[in-house]
Amino acid sequence: MRRRDFLTTAAAGAGAPALLGACASSAGGDSGPLEYLSLAWQKESIEVNKALVAEWNKRNPSVKVRYVQGSWESVHDQLLTSFEGGEAPDIIHDEANDLTDFAHGGYLADLRTLLPEGLKGQISKANWDTATIAGGIYGVPFLHDPRVLIANRKMLEKSGVRIPAAGRPWSWGEFEDVAKELTVPGRRYGVAWSMKEPVNQSVNLAMSTGGAVFHRERGKDVVRLGEADSHVIELIHRQVNEDRTAARGSLGMAGSDTLPGFFAGRYAVLPLNFSFRQQVMQQAPDGFEWVTLPMPAGRAADGGGQLQGVSPQTLSVSQDTSRKKAAMAFIAFMTRPGHMARLAEGDWLVPTGREALRDPALNTDEHGWSTGLRIASDLRASPVLGVRGYPEWKDKVATPALQEYYAGGIGLRALREKLVGDGNRILARYQR
Repeated sequence: MRRRDFLTTAAAGAGAPALLGACASSAGGDSGPLEYLSLAWQKESIEVNKALVAEWNKRNPSVKVRYVQGSWESVHDQLLTSFEGGEAPDIIHDEANDLTDFAHGGYLADLRTLLPEGLKGQISKANWDTATIAGGIYGVPFLHDPRVLIANRKMLEKSGVRIPAAGRPWSWGEFEDVAKELTVPGRRYGVAWSMKEPVNQSVNLAMSTGGAVFHRERGKDVVRLGEADSHVIELIHRQVNEDRTAARGSLGMAGSDTLPGFFAGRYAVLPLNFSFRQQVMQQAPDGFEWVTLPMPAGRAADGGGQLQGVSPQTLSVSQDTSRKKAAMAFIAFMTRPGHMARLAEGDWLVPTGREALRDPALNTDEHGWSTGLRIASDLRASPVLGVRGYPEWKDKVATPALQEYYAGGIGLRALREKLVGDGNRILARYQR
């Protein structure tokens, strides 16, 4: 689960008062505040969330909101229990990856008739697609955590390799060559892939080469592992087992586990989520120079390029709440351009809103912010979103199979048999 998206300010400010007033009157017969389940976990993010809730309550004394602290690690089970017990919070902070079963189960409100036009217009269709399930919209996508490369600046400059930029990334072939240039046998690896949770990144990066792994055929979701789907998967396997440019020891690590080796000079480049920049900034030793780079790209002619799949953080409304309009008004308030930018800055993430992406506080080269904002237009709904049975496939089949493949325990044919053969049997059960 990943912890860790903006309409013009004038339009949002002009449209909000009438909407809030309407919601306040519609909620007049209900007692008690609306409950907002927040999964903010970093100090700065919690502070911003609580400050915005306080501002809302000051402006809307008849429709107050109560901040409820949740946890990414337990949110799915917590929500399932509260939905089934009829005690779900009114406003729910979650991740798009988690919405599929809740939407199909009838636990979340379809927001299509509730969304204010201003909010709907400031977020692109590609972003709305991440929260669209069976034609309905079940969350407002507001924060992205895309994959980037975090690299040792001095090692890159000393090697003489081309330094990529958001508009001109390395190709995957260049990336393989760069990893070879940066590798010093017995002393340093060019790259460390953290693969404790390999599935989402393996599927999402397949989009850069025109793949998806999950495909739609005859109205049903199926798993396929053709050449485009497996290109990056095979590259990682090759770096670990043939080129020896990627550290085998990092395969069982989470992203944060690779940072000590990065700071010690054992790894030159780390593929990590954008939000990890905060940990790098906080933990890097004095004098350590690092840089944020875009992920490698496939050929645009093959339907890929710089595309990558994402599962954004979302704000949803419980189907059971009697105050859906008031809940939606609060979400619209939280996702005003300035507020969304503050939330993104506090969580070190990329906002989804067009106006928030232009916020001066985020448009800086410091700590790699500009890299994340410049790749925002290349982010697409992860192929796993909306797929019934995906969590079971991920846990029972894909995670162990990919870990075994990356470590060299099985070959591509065996991997394909597991992911496709076993995977489609699982998906078929959910689509009868």
